[in-house]
Amino acid sequence: MTFSIQGCVVPSLSLALVLIFAPLAALSSYLIIYAEYKKHFPENPKKARTQALYFELVVFLFFALLTLLLVFLVEKLLLH
Repeated sequence: MTFSIQGCVVPSLSLALVLIFAPLAALSSYLIIYAEYKKHFPENPKKARTQALYFELVVFLFFALLTLLLVFLVEKLLLH
């Protein structure tokens, strides 16, 4: 199963990788960063949650875009 994004065919495997591993990486980063901020700034748990959520979003976007970019490059360079 594939679908097209502006002329680029993206295999469903890449979407599966993005939907499985990017959230896992984001959740892991949230838990680690929240624990560290909570340990270093115990008087301000709101700051710990805010910073952890920010980094969770950054990590999710990084891994999602990196996966899609790598699939696109492999498709363009190796398959054509």
